[in-house]
Amino acid sequence: MTESEAVCPERLVMEHVTSRWGTLVLITLLERAHRFSELRREIGRVSEKMLAQTLRTLERDGLVHRDAKPVIPPRVDYSLTDLGREAAEQVRDLARWTERRMAAVERARAAYDAARP
Repeated sequence: MTESEAVCPERLVMEHVTSRWGTLVLITLLERAHRFSELRREIGRVSEKMLAQTLRTLERDGLVHRDAKPVIPPRVDYSLTDLGREAAEQVRDLARWTERRMAAVERARAAYDAARP
């Protein structure tokens, strides 16, 4: 356990769930299980290394299940655990709120920028 995990474990999990790639992985896996390459294609613009790291982190937190099938060629599917589904639904709701309220955010930004010299 790292020092930051010992000091505030909730903050660390929150960072994993709300990170750029963590959020997208969770929302994408809400639809269905995906293979690594499908997930990467669906998310877009994520490096293989970053996606692998994100999946490992979410798996360690108990949010993602990795199912490696003993076939040739190897097949690995990623899906949400019950805990992961619960987190993903919360993240999806936040994403939907952002979409609904984006016009208000843009107006606030414009007002803020206009008030600055």
